[in-house]
Amino acid sequence: MTDLDIKTVGGNGSFEDVIAAAPPEIQALARAARELLADVMPGITEVPWARQKIAGYGVGPKKMSQHFCYIAPFKKHLNFGFMYGAHLPDPQKLLEGKGADLRHVKIRKAADLEDAGLRELVAEASRYLPKLK
Repeated sequence: MTDLDIKTVGGNGSFEDVIAAAPPEIQALARAARELLADVMPGITEVPWARQKIAGYGVGPKKMSQHFCYIAPFKKHLNFGFMYGAHLPDPQKLLEGKGADLRHVKIRKAADLEDAGLRELVAEASRYLPKLK
């Protein structure tokens, strides 16, 4: 594993603690998703919540005002979530969910992380932090 340009702060536990209970293939997807985030936004802030099995990412430690996305492992997929996904342009229709703000992309295989549309969503979401405006 390479050194990633990620600043980990707060939370409860580590990223590895967040993904520890997931099957090995989902752990690999989570690590790859984390690499994608570090590539799109070098220096990104990570807050791992091991008890909740989720890691949040953004410009600081505050969940809804400074985070733009999250990684949440499940048994058969990984949720690559967006805090304000309902407000993002999604021409490829990758986002799922019905909440007022939250949306996610289900990642089931490594090729899902290589989708240019997902990278575009991450880049757009990293610029969309409405509570900081």
